[in-house]
Amino acid sequence: MTALLKTNLGDTPLIGRGKVRDLYAVEDALLLVATDRISAFDHVLGTGIPGKGKILTQISLFWFDLLWDLVPNHVITADVDQFPASLKPYRDQLEGRSMLCRRAAMFPVECVARGYLAGSGWKEYQTAATVCGIPLPTGLLDGSKLPEPLFTPATKSQDGTHDENISFAATAAALGDADAEELRRLTLAIYAKAAEHAEACGMILADTKFEFGRTAEGIILADEALTPDSSRFWERSAWKPGGAQPSFDKQFVRDYLESIHWNKQAPAPSLPQDVAERTQAKYLEAFRRLTGWDLSL
Repeated sequence: MTALLKTNLGDTPLIGRGKVRDLYAVEDALLLVATDRISAFDHVLGTGIPGKGKILTQISLFWFDLLWDLVPNHVITADVDQFPASLKPYRDQLEGRSMLCRRAAMFPVECVARGYLAGSGWKEYQTAATVCGIPLPTGLLDGSKLPEPLFTPATKSQDGTHDENISFAATAAALGDADAEELRRLTLAIYAKAAEHAEACGMILADTKFEFGRTAEGIILADEALTPDSSRFWERSAWKPGGAQPSFDKQFVRDYLESIHWNKQAPAPSLPQDVAERTQAKYLEAFRRLTGWDLSL
């Protein structure tokens, strides 16, 4: 099985390529195609993870369906048979990894929910005993469960690579009080339901990020939802605060890149086959655990 690193849909207008997704304009809708590209340390690597785009798409579709009672989403259909006829010749690039979506005016913030102390939150806590300026009790460890889940929004930096944590006050100043309050409410409500589901699957949802947009009907959830690319899922039985936790993500990739002392500058290196295979297996395990289904790649 080979990795799909770049799509080509003929005359279909390409809007842009992100680190993972290719975005096309299809009539009055958008087509999101999740490739098998993988990024680390803000660089897309020379090697993809075969089937990763399908895994991410199917996980998102599972969550979109599960969360529908809390918030509508952008998906029109993920069934290629229901796509416009102009896309049918590209079924091999689209099957299982694409979503035809409604257009929305996207809010310029990433809505982050944190239930555990990790990543940039842990770094800030070590210096100030806060996360995004929110005071926390002393004595917490890397991986500790927080007293209650936090809403910690972020914006993209000017170069489009790093997320920059911002305060709720800054979010309200940018969006208006009403929208900021609603995004906080939605983010924490989604996190609570998703964390409860993950717990039932023997997993911890440490933190996650969402993107929301507005249509004529109101606020919708867009992009991806609760995938290993946008969330920290940990093994519940192995959770032990005080250091890095066993996770369902691209840790194998990061560990390999650190082991070869890559300077984290372009061009990004390729991955050995065993690292790619182990990463694929971890993504597949996350899918099976969360959904209870098997996935044919």
